[in-house]
Amino acid sequence: MPCGDNVRMSPEQYVQQKAAASGSSFYYAFLFLPKDRRAAITAFYAFCREVDDVVDEMRDPGVAHTKLAWWRSEVAAAYAGAPSHPVLKALMPWAPVYGITAEHLLAVIEGCEMDLQQSRYLDLPALMRYCHLVASVVGEVAARIFGQTQDATTTYAHRLGLAFQLTNIIRDVGEDALRGRIYLPISELQQFDVKAHEILQRQHSPNFVALMQFQAERALRLYDEALALLPAADQRAQKPGLMMASIYRTLLREIQADGFQVLHQRVSLTPLRKFWLAWKTQAFGRVV
Repeated sequence: MPCGDNVRMSPEQYVQQKAAASGSSFYYAFLFLPKDRRAAITAFYAFCREVDDVVDEMRDPGVAHTKLAWWRSEVAAAYAGAPSHPVLKALMPWAPVYGITAEHLLAVIEGCEMDLQQSRYLDLPALMRYCHLVASVVGEVAARIFGQTQDATTTYAHRLGLAFQLTNIIRDVGEDALRGRIYLPISELQQFDVKAHEILQRQHSPNFVALMQFQAERALRLYDEALALLPAADQRAQKPGLMMASIYRTLLREIQADGFQVLHQRVSLTPLRKFWLAWKTQAFGRVV
């Protein structure tokens, strides 16, 4: 929602600050884009951060629902030509240029709202529905902004978004447990004889490691599948996504090599390492 502290900033300054402050790996990929595409992806990413923050900073679920309802009405107003929030003021000039629809933005809101409604996922299909909304739709919009020309690139972007989200879930198991959340499918906890209360109490065990290895192998397969699906004609345009894939896959492999010590710490790469991985992808045109 609009805030008095933001009135001194232009919408473009606001989204730039929002994106940079997140410290996300995605930000490093944006640095290599041409000016217009960088402006569009920064505004879109800032929108995703704003909506996600409603849930992450939640103290009262009722207030969070009200804020998400406000964002829905703001999306409707923005596409009717009257945005009020600086994020949508910055994003709307690019929406027709890159084919960003209201349905894309509403899907992101719907995904974040799922976090208010449930803290467990019974099985993989249920989890995949959530990942589709919060990650695959984001990947689809990003691919359009980066310069997609082939229809098949949408499938690549969806698959890569799933890989990113599963990597986030693996990295954040401990932090999510502190919020009472478990994104690992309950059916797979049962498969590996890991109890929900053990994760909530952040108990590391051989069974937990086996469960996480299973999760990591699935995510790594998704990276391989996504990269194989990217049409050669769009390889150059989609370099920013490939940069993110390089950073995220490297992070996942480090977590794996460290024995999945994710219950009591957040494993991350240094900013310099992220920039180096992004630069190598820019230089070689592929994930290295």
